[in-house]
Amino acid sequence: MGNVVCIGAQWGDEGKGRIVDKLSEQADIVVRFHGGNNAGHTVIVDGIRTVLHLVPSGVLHKDKVCIIGSGCVVDPEVLIQEMEMLAARGLIDMASPARLVLSDQAHVILPFHKRVDKARETARGAGKIGTTGRGIGPAYEDKAARRGLRVHDLIHPARVSEAVRTGVMYANSVLEALGAEVYTGGELEQMITRLQEQGQKLKPCVDDCGARIADAIAEGKRVLFEGAQGTLLDLDHGTYPYVTSSNCLAAHASVGSGVGPHQLGRVLGVLKAYSTRVGEGPFPTELNDDRGEALRQKGGEFGATTGRPRRTGWLDLVALAYAVRINGITDLAITKLDILAGYGDLEVCVGYELDGVMLRNFPHDIQQLQAVKPVYQTFPGFSDVPERLDSLDQLPAGAQAYLRFIAERLGVRLSIVGVGPGRGQELVLNDVLA
Repeated sequence: MGNVVCIGAQWGDEGKGRIVDKLSEQADIVVRFHGGNNAGHTVIVDGIRTVLHLVPSGVLHKDKVCIIGSGCVVDPEVLIQEMEMLAARGLIDMASPARLVLSDQAHVILPFHKRVDKARETARGAGKIGTTGRGIGPAYEDKAARRGLRVHDLIHPARVSEAVRTGVMYANSVLEALGAEVYTGGELEQMITRLQEQGQKLKPCVDDCGARIADAIAEGKRVLFEGAQGTLLDLDHGTYPYVTSSNCLAAHASVGSGVGPHQLGRVLGVLKAYSTRVGEGPFPTELNDDRGEALRQKGGEFGATTGRPRRTGWLDLVALAYAVRINGITDLAITKLDILAGYGDLEVCVGYELDGVMLRNFPHDIQQLQAVKPVYQTFPGFSDVPERLDSLDQLPAGAQAYLRFIAERLGVRLSIVGVGPGRGQELVLNDVLA
């Protein structure tokens, strides 16, 4: 089956956008299946940097259909801005669903979700989670509480009015309890009018996405399912509570797009040649020194969505083995190998020690994870890598050994290696969409 799920195998920011852009050359449809505009997928083509928050990264290929699936939460204002940017570049038609389709079942992020999100984070003080403040969590909360507004409601003005009035009532009770600014009647009416206008702008692109994907697969077309964030930020299996509000695992591609799990195909896990994390939470291999700062600066490790500096550290194979297991990863894409060139000797975490005992598995207990001592294996560094690759043999011997060790230790085939941020700066060793 020529389908593949592309997911982050670390804490997000692994370079999924540029990998999806590459794989989109062979795919017919690209589906974003979870999360919201807390993601930032960066694609660089001919020196032009494009950051996509909601629209799938395949949109830069003009002959591909891009779908925002039912598992996503959508801020209509952000989506319209993104669509207008793409339309101005001639990539999509705002009035046609031929290139960009929005699931009628996706839930809507409303303005009060963002206000509640920021108020809660402020109230947490030192115990903050590190949320982006984009309203993602509160939107998923309303979804689970069965009072959310879905896209098929957004395109009906009367439903918008009813849902927003009810939602503001709940939001104001939370805001008042937190000592934050509540919504007034005038703000409420403005909000309703603006959302009704946004719903009509998006209406031409709204469709039953699960049915469209299933029909395409039946016709033999190839589907690329694009994940956001990363495995260790998964709501159920990540470093809870320092996680996102959606499920980031490959299995959720089925739930978040509306097709059966047997139709998903291979699973491509994307990882950096080192580790990064944004926000709070445990990070066993973090480098809080000059080498960590050098890695941040050379790798440009600043959030595409928030601009926040990312925490940096050595590659963690304990966490990656966990990601391989819970996602069923069949293939690896390793990005940013070039950032390690000239960096000196490299450390790779191959085990965790806790109270003098080697742990067999990645711990779920957050306090245990914060207390583990990483066990490292040292690798000699390597010199500059080529800007483009035709084979792995063109890499320095040290880089080849580093890549081989990762793939062999994880027991997964290495399929893509990235040596730069631009399109074409990746070597494809195996066709994951075959």
